[in-house]
Amino acid sequence: MKAKYKPILVILGIFVVIMLLFGSKMFYIIQPGERAVIFRPYSSGLDKANILIEGFQIVAPWNDLIRYDVKERQTEETMDVLDKNGLSISVDISVRFNPVYNKIGDLHEIFGVDYVNRLVGPEVRSSVRKVMGRYAAEEIYSTKRKEVEEAIEIETGKILLHNNILMTALLIRSINLPVNIKNAIESKLKQEQEALAYEFRLDKEKSEAERKRIAAEGEARANKIINSSLTTALLKMRGIEATLELSKSPNSKVIIVGGGQDGLPLILNSN
Repeated sequence: MKAKYKPILVILGIFVVIMLLFGSKMFYIIQPGERAVIFRPYSSGLDKANILIEGFQIVAPWNDLIRYDVKERQTEETMDVLDKNGLSISVDISVRFNPVYNKIGDLHEIFGVDYVNRLVGPEVRSSVRKVMGRYAAEEIYSTKRKEVEEAIEIETGKILLHNNILMTALLIRSINLPVNIKNAIESKLKQEQEALAYEFRLDKEKSEAERKRIAAEGEARANKIINSSLTTALLKMRGIEATLELSKSPNSKVIIVGGGQDGLPLILNSN
């Protein structure tokens, strides 16, 4: 009986030894938000075409599995740059990005798992310096900050995407200028705001004066038309019409025809 099962026990023993020696290099769990590529050192090399997705994966023990975290991540850069006039500016930049899922083989072939330090950081710093070098410190600090941010994002995004990195956002967190330059810019901006406010008040007062002038002219024209239409005969006629309406009132009264000035009737209340 023992002799019968001896080959099976030997095979099981060999299998256990293999599992102990090579199990960690054969069975993998790819976590959510991860992808992986296989490097076959004894045959085809890096397999860029077949990207392993999340879940259980079996790999030959003589091959290497290389994991990539493809979730969105963020890196921050602090650097000194020169504006177009040669003034030194310190800026803090935040960049959010992730590898293009189905291109991690190409990314690994050129930059490796340390692609953040070898690709993302250097390209961000290069784009920031190039873009900010086209603007004056005042524009970067205040009037064209959004434009500068968008220009950096566009230029950096193109380069990174060409290298299989998708950039989702780029933000200028802070811009630090020398104190004297910062104070001068803020003073200038304050004066500009005060000037704009003064111009607004002037425009408002001018508009109000124009409105009053137009209203006065309209009223004068209306009075002129009314005055030209009020002839003596018309006034007498209107007076007679009004007298007749009053005479219809039930109240006791005495009407003297032709007793008023200009021959208009007089109405005397008997009460």
